Amino acid sequence: METKIFSEGQIDDAVKLLAAGELVAFPTETVYGLGAIATNEKSVKGVYAAKGRPSDNPLIVTVSDAEMMAKYAKEVPERAQKLIKHFWPGPLTILLFVKPGSLPSAVTGGLDTVAFRCPDDPLTHDLIAKLGSPIVGPSANTSTKPSPTTAQHVYHDLKGKIAGIIDGGEARVGLESTIIDLSVANPVVLRPGEITPEELSAVLGEEVLINTGKVSDQAVPKAPGMKYRHYAPAAAVMVVDDAKDFAQINFDETTGVMALDSELAKIAAPKENKFSLGQNLVDADHQLFGGLRYFDDKKNIKQIFVQGFSGSEATLAYMNRLNKAAAGHHYQAK
Repeated sequence: METKIFSEGQIDDAVKLLAAGELVAFPTETVYGLGAIATNEKSVKGVYAAKGRPSDNPLIVTVSDAEMMAKYAKEVPERAQKLIKHFWPGPLTILLFVKPGSLPSAVTGGLDTVAFRCPDDPLTHDLIAKLGSPIVGPSANTSTKPSPTTAQHVYHDLKGKIAGIIDGGEARVGLESTIIDLSVANPVVLRPGEITPEELSAVLGEEVLINTGKVSDQAVPKAPGMKYRHYAPAAAVMVVDDAKDFAQINFDETTGVMALDSELAKIAAPKENKFSLGQNLVDADHQLFGGLRYFDDKKNIKQIFVQGFSGSEATLAYMNRLNKAAAGHHYQAK
């Protein structure tokens, strides 16, 4: 299969492919998503096949606005309306009860809930609005690999497996959206993102909890990113919690390092084995997946040491992705 790259002026061509049941990757402010019509079970199953994604990992339903979402949600409670008014379009995914029979089980994983997202990207908004139907939108990458933040990342993973990619440039945020579960008595963040629990709590006027539990092997996760390993390059990843510990590591041709510029300047490693996470945490969020992909293309790299951060809700999303990429492995100083 030929994978076509579409520019801003070729949205209609991408719409035609989706309407015909094909798969098309699309840009968002967080990462690139892999689109298929959400009500077309055959196309949705094609998403799982293209990504190599476990079939019990539910998909996010991407909509152009709240009106489209209301056709598939059993109800849109006041909580959801508050969040939609404040954060949509934007990097927030809202999990609600699904209207029975409105979406195939390939989307919901057989659950009675589904997650909805309205991205802040004009190309994707135009795409869905012209299509007139919601699309599923998991990250447009090979399952378990770092999420794609450019069209080139998508092409690298899915060339020949999908019909098209809409090139919207580099994603602004670089980490997937925050997912909040509103199907329970107390709102719970299932996956941290740019929008923090504190910000959500301020809008809702009630405490927002943070999910810390592990999904069992037998259970179906309520949202993406809760059960399976994610974001992992071929090389082993190690989290360095204290930047001072970089001085204890013996860097050579087989080791890579990802850190803020202020720390990279102190590290004696080959230039090509260094990747800048920028000046601050916001930059690091944006650069994390790009750095993991940078080293994934270097066959000599066997281990990657990555700077960790702690101390506030702002670090939750970064550390969530990094810990998954590292499978929980942290550097132990001698």
